[in-house]
Amino acid sequence: MSSSIKKLVSVPWLHNNIRNVKVLDCSWYLPFLKRDVKGEFLSAHIPGAQFFDIDGIKDQSKADLPHMLPPPEFFGSSMDKFGISNDDHIVVYDTMGVGPACRVFWTFHAMGHSKVSVLNGGLPAWAVQKYSTEKGEPNVNPNKEKYTAHPISNLVCSYTEVVKNIGQLKGSDGKEGMQIVDARPHNRFTGAAPEFRPGLSSGHMPYAFNVPFTEVTEAVDLKNPQVQTLKPAKDIRNIFTHAGVDLNRPIITSCGSGVTASVLYFALLNAGVSQSNLTLYDGSWTEYALNPYSEIVKDVN
Repeated sequence: MSSSIKKLVSVPWLHNNIRNVKVLDCSWYLPFLKRDVKGEFLSAHIPGAQFFDIDGIKDQSKADLPHMLPPPEFFGSSMDKFGISNDDHIVVYDTMGVGPACRVFWTFHAMGHSKVSVLNGGLPAWAVQKYSTEKGEPNVNPNKEKYTAHPISNLVCSYTEVVKNIGQLKGSDGKEGMQIVDARPHNRFTGAAPEFRPGLSSGHMPYAFNVPFTEVTEAVDLKNPQVQTLKPAKDIRNIFTHAGVDLNRPIITSCGSGVTASVLYFALLNAGVSQSNLTLYDGSWTEYALNPYSEIVKDVN
């Protein structure tokens, strides 16, 4: 990862450097919320930004899994349409503050593109600081040179690898193997509340830890609670440690479908955890719980 590229950038920084970066709006919400994120983008976005459709730029062959990592060639052709080159510095943002943009941040990392940053506070922070926005589709100059992805396989964890890792954890009473950290809300993790997907069991994987993704962000300005920003590195480290996670051991992040697991990936990087100690379970709980052979733990009767 390039040491000169900030993982987290502020609104003033982006405003001052906007001509030197490519900006992507990566807003996404759970389907039951019925948000028209593309329509919202067309109504107001950061000048020059393009819309990265998390549900569109994905592995189209896996219908049961909503937004798996796209094949490298498809990702590359999508970047060509955006006019994004391998050398560009990308800034991603969303309308939650620090949320789905982290999924796209991780996607770029998984594709070998380290020059990517997340806008702290996202579009709400941009609006609160009264910077201008644009409407409609942006003007795009497609690439003259083809974008080539260079996937980093150890940033992505498969179902088979997760099951094998659970075997290591069970065989060592949690002392060996990668730690699994789940970003879902606590009541879904324990099995007390249902999953959003009909028929999908809640609960968790054996030996998994729970750090809900909402715990790593905060509203620092009480007058503008809609502006959620990333907590300081020290606080993030304390949150994971308090949950039982050893930050010196390798970690698999997981969630419902791979989006908020990326928030934990991003938070851990910002807290000083080495990228070599992190991977993300792309299929996450949806893939795991759909498999009838998966072992599911519930902490409630």
